[in-house]
Amino acid sequence: MSELLCVGYEGDSPHSLIRVYVPRDLAPINLQAEVPCWGSVETALAEVRPALADTQETVAARLPTRSEAATLRISTTLAVLAITRVSTDITGRVAEAAHLVLPGDRANALFTTHRTTPGRPAQR
Repeated sequence: MSELLCVGYEGDSPHSLIRVYVPRDLAPINLQAEVPCWGSVETALAEVRPALADTQETVAARLPTRSEAATLRISTTLAVLAITRVSTDITGRVAEAAHLVLPGDRANALFTTHRTTPGRPAQR
């Protein structure tokens, strides 16, 4: 697995910590050097991975680890919103996994996934 680390900023303050895991054969060799932020990672991965069929997301409120608190510049007593996302292709193979951590005092989440793959009807 290849791991990519992205820290999103809102002004000068870190706002999100994202770790993305991709099977080595699906990750471009120079991805780390080319992509400074999450949106760029998504775009680059979409070009090389198979079409995603399913995504499962787990959301939890919890206290941050010491490392997360240090990266986000928050107290270890401030809750974070932790989101784990696992996406698979039509064969069931994991094509991408991501772990997002957002400070609980300024986190908003909206999840919308619309995918239509060959042999699978669109769901409404």
